[in-house]
Amino acid sequence: MNQTPRGRLFVIIAGLGAAALFVLGRLVTLQVAEHGEFERLAQGVQVVYQDVLPDRGRIFDRHGNLLAGNITDYRVGASPSLIADPEKAADKLAPLLSRPYDSLVADLKRKDARYVMLAVPVDGQTGQAIQDLNLTGIQLEPLARRVYPQAHLASHLLGFVGLDRQGYGGVEAFYQRELAGEPMLSPTRSDPLGQALGPLPQPGVDLILTLDRDAQYIVETTLAQALKDTGAKSGTIIVMDPRTGAILAMASLPDYDPNTLPSSADEDIRRNPAVSDQYEPGSVFKILTMAIALNDSVVTPDTTYTDMGFIEIGGAVIRNWDGGTYGVQDMTGLLAHSLNVGAATVASWIGPEKFYAGLRTFGIGRPTGIDLANEASGYLRLPGDEDWHEADLATNSFGQGVAVTPIQLITAVAAVANHGVMMQPHVVGETVRQGVHHPVTPRPVRDPPLGQVISAQAADQLKEMLAQAVEREVKLAQVPGYRIAGKTGTAQIARPGGFYDPDKTIASFVGFFPVDEPRVIILVKLDEPTSSPWGSLTAAPVFKTLAERLAVLLEIPPDEVRKVAEGVTGPPAPR
Repeated sequence: MNQTPRGRLFVIIAGLGAAALFVLGRLVTLQVAEHGEFERLAQGVQVVYQDVLPDRGRIFDRHGNLLAGNITDYRVGASPSLIADPEKAADKLAPLLSRPYDSLVADLKRKDARYVMLAVPVDGQTGQAIQDLNLTGIQLEPLARRVYPQAHLASHLLGFVGLDRQGYGGVEAFYQRELAGEPMLSPTRSDPLGQALGPLPQPGVDLILTLDRDAQYIVETTLAQALKDTGAKSGTIIVMDPRTGAILAMASLPDYDPNTLPSSADEDIRRNPAVSDQYEPGSVFKILTMAIALNDSVVTPDTTYTDMGFIEIGGAVIRNWDGGTYGVQDMTGLLAHSLNVGAATVASWIGPEKFYAGLRTFGIGRPTGIDLANEASGYLRLPGDEDWHEADLATNSFGQGVAVTPIQLITAVAAVANHGVMMQPHVVGETVRQGVHHPVTPRPVRDPPLGQVISAQAADQLKEMLAQAVEREVKLAQVPGYRIAGKTGTAQIARPGGFYDPDKTIASFVGFFPVDEPRVIILVKLDEPTSSPWGSLTAAPVFKTLAERLAVLLEIPPDEVRKVAEGVTGPPAPR
């Protein structure tokens, strides 16, 4: 049917009206019902689920002084398409970011770029100021950064944290899992402030070390002065409580600042020599030879031998360090004069089987298990090994042809100080989880049972012998008011090819006090001193300086004062 002009006009008007009603309805829907969603999109806000990383646990010394903590820096970026007035935004940001205004405007006008980096890193105060501006399109990304407020202090023991949030070396690496904590999946706003909407993960575990910050400072400054005085190229000092195995101080020089990101050039400096470097210990090792002999009743302190100046064992001729002949000597004289011939003689009396079993009991040739990263195992050839020879029995007895780490050696000698019980060395005294303290209980080493590496009788005999040896021959290690038990070491340095450097040595001294109930044991190791090659002239004076200062810091009363208080009498300390 043909429509009249008026009918066609009515159809057109009705169609236009329906279309207008549809558009009006859609506008109402967009502006009212879906207003909130479009407002969030307009502001660049989306809710996403992502891993939220916890704050890394902090590290404190035994008195609560902060050794490692965290601060938050920021990465500042922009989404140019969301910035309505680049000039106004640049005017506010330029002084905060220390950037030229024109350069900043150019970045903010880059409409072709979805994201532009403006500055990295900016400190927390600056980040807060930018956040307070509430500028749409400006984004702040938090960047957690590890800080060490004591700088170089205890750097080898602490280690450091890389940009990947991974700990490297020391406590930071060994306790990486505990310190880092567990990330959690949480709803997070991707607006300019990057706010987390859900719960935040619990921070990592805090660690309270056995380390004493003041003792550490004394050790580091004393070691630095020792390197200057002796010309040594490097050195290591460890201070331990032999009763518990707790490390009170551990220092090596040269050191580094863990606040500075590492480069390939300083990789060696960041290695902790106290646990990672192996060396031939020299005559300090005679302590262990004598301990095994006393424990197995091979000798007593009064046992004598005739020192002819040389002895032949396994085809090797052993001579004393000075080439001298000492005649009839008892076991204390052997230690006091540090006689290689005497040590080799005693080792031959012990025999290979018992000698090496004793060294293994003392932990030689295997890691101590200290809670620090990258511990070396040392080196000990055993009978039956292809490269072991009978002559090794003689040379090993005075610390040649065997390699130890400083932590191995001090742990072994500490057992002598502790009535024959070897304690597990450790640097963490407490962990703190969500504010709850969990003390670490000191414990003996697992092998042998209860850590009794030698009998209490043998240990106490040896303590007295070492004290007499210091009184007779090591004047520079003596501390007024205290009896000191200890032993010097002067070790040749092995070179590739099986040769020893004829000119360079490693000088050392290990000592502890008070002799009857030792509270402190100190190992001093100086590498290649030039003022003198001998441990008695270089390392022993360093021990004395440290012992004097630590006795005051740790409130260890002089022997006579302590014995009067305890109602005990005994040999007076040297004056």
